[in-house]
Amino acid sequence: MSLFNFFVSKTIMYVPSPIVGFFAKGYIAGEDLGAAIATTKELNRKGMVATIDILGEFIKTREEATFFKQQCLDILNGIDKDDIDANLSLKPTQMGLELDKEFAFANIREIVALAASLNNFVRIDMEDHPCTDATLEFFRRLREEFPGHVGVVVQSYMRRTLDDIEELSDGLLNFRLCKGIYNEPRHIAYKDMAIINRNFTCCLEKMFEKKAYVGIATHDEILVFEAQQLINKFGLKRDEYEFQMLLGVDPELRDLLVEQGHRLRIYVPFGEKWMPYSRRRLKENPSIAKHALKQMLGMSALPV
Repeated sequence: MSLFNFFVSKTIMYVPSPIVGFFAKGYIAGEDLGAAIATTKELNRKGMVATIDILGEFIKTREEATFFKQQCLDILNGIDKDDIDANLSLKPTQMGLELDKEFAFANIREIVALAASLNNFVRIDMEDHPCTDATLEFFRRLREEFPGHVGVVVQSYMRRTLDDIEELSDGLLNFRLCKGIYNEPRHIAYKDMAIINRNFTCCLEKMFEKKAYVGIATHDEILVFEAQQLINKFGLKRDEYEFQMLLGVDPELRDLLVEQGHRLRIYVPFGEKWMPYSRRRLKENPSIAKHALKQMLGMSALPV
């Protein structure tokens, strides 16, 4: 890790909000749905698709959960009304998982039911490890009722992920595979990045063996390369997988994937709760701050 990246990762939680906002502004669509739809339209014009997410998680009241449920319903209706190529991502804790599991499930089911009626799709995000079992259970229950309209996220830093893929393989599989960003204990998650990357490739290969549709979520070009080798090995067509990236991160790699003919989905977050998301993403990927600082200073390079 460079000195710059080390400094950002260790200090970002203490940086004043206006400074965080400056560095993060290219990675958040805006504060309202209209901004997310406008961003998605621009991505569609560039040959990319999107998944829209309203920021906010680990809510504390049922009223908050109901608010976010309505926001997700509005997103799906907005996608349909504006005829954009996008789907929806949501977090179980946003829907009340920490308050009442069945209450959260009912909220998510209502959203997935609307998505199915609009011929759209909902991705259930994965959060920290206390949420894992319930999240996978929600996916299992909903895929039976709404096949082809719901998917789930799994993380390659989790020691359990290969087993989870196997246990879920008795039904239709649709995954987003990412590395994972929560600070988990060592007995739960791998800490060595080489192992995390190796497990990413192992998980992806197993998913393809199980005929899963996978959103390959990474900005790591080594993993992109490994994924392309597996895509070729399994003879997959363009509509049998996709790559996924965060809004604003590594646009050059993003454009390369599109030019090579791959389907690429961009994660488009919006909402007033942008600060926790921004701090977490800057801690995970300090190069975001480096790129923003280069633009601000008009510099062609910063020391690494």
